[in-house]
Amino acid sequence: MATKINRIGLEMQPYRGGKTTLCAGCGHNAISERIVDAFFEMGVDSSQVVKLSGIGCSSKSPAYFLGGAHGFNAVHGRMPSVGTGAMLANRKLIAIGVSGDGDTGAIGIGQFVHLMRRNVPIIYIIEDNGCYGLTKGQFSPTADLGSTLKTGIVNDLPPIDTCALAIQLGASFVARSFSGDKKQLLSILKASLSHRGTCMIDVISPCVTFNDHEGSTKSYAYAKEHDEVLGEVSFVPFFEDISVDYDPGTTKEVELHDGSKLYLKKVAEDYDPTNKFEASRLIHEAARRGEFATGILYIEPDKDDFVTLLNLVDEPLATLPLERTRPGREALDEIMESLR
Repeated sequence: MATKINRIGLEMQPYRGGKTTLCAGCGHNAISERIVDAFFEMGVDSSQVVKLSGIGCSSKSPAYFLGGAHGFNAVHGRMPSVGTGAMLANRKLIAIGVSGDGDTGAIGIGQFVHLMRRNVPIIYIIEDNGCYGLTKGQFSPTADLGSTLKTGIVNDLPPIDTCALAIQLGASFVARSFSGDKKQLLSILKASLSHRGTCMIDVISPCVTFNDHEGSTKSYAYAKEHDEVLGEVSFVPFFEDISVDYDPGTTKEVELHDGSKLYLKKVAEDYDPTNKFEASRLIHEAARRGEFATGILYIEPDKDDFVTLLNLVDEPLATLPLERTRPGREALDEIMESLR
């Protein structure tokens, strides 16, 4: 069979990254695969991409795609400021940031707010599992009211809806998808590559390690009871990827690894994503029914991005010579004289 190449003459391999170290069946891995597919199919030169992340399981994901891209693993919750700086230094880059619901919704919420309101040109993906997967599964700020931990603790706080927040704050492209919906997620990612501005994509991504339960044949308890211990090792049970495919305008019930149910409602084909009021209403009504509305929820295609608003020169700031970035004495004298 002939090797498939994209429009710039590259095979799929340059778009891949390292081998994942996340749990088998983790939704984050499925998201990385769709990113690889989207950038390959759109014919993006990965050497012109900067990939960014914070801290958490989700923030390990950039290691698993676009191996030839530039990368920066920021500290917890600080990815937005690093991404903003990167895009101001070189406006010709394509920025893609991967964060988690804890990294974004807790310690990073302040930086998230300002990234959204500035409409910085970046694809901002939240790998949303409702828990802190890297630190043993505590509730994150997006955990649903009434949801329970594997310890039986019940969440008594209402969740932050990052899509509703992003629309209110000023992001010009807001979408939600499910890690197992390959067709929809790929389409959203490809659309985001064609948009100039903040593309905030919340992807519901089940955590296989902290979504199991006692009684399941794939739970920790079952594994311990049916395992002959030869030595003390860390054990993470193997789970199959969850995959769904359903029509626009319909609701899909998805059973997660722990047996709980997730209800996804795909927006109808005649839905108008340019109506901010309608987008907010859709999100709130779906939440009231216990559903997650998925698809491109809001888009403002003509809104100026942050780099344009600053009226920067066309050349990347990082490439400008010193004489163009540091005014001479004459310029300073002129400014001082104007202030007398």
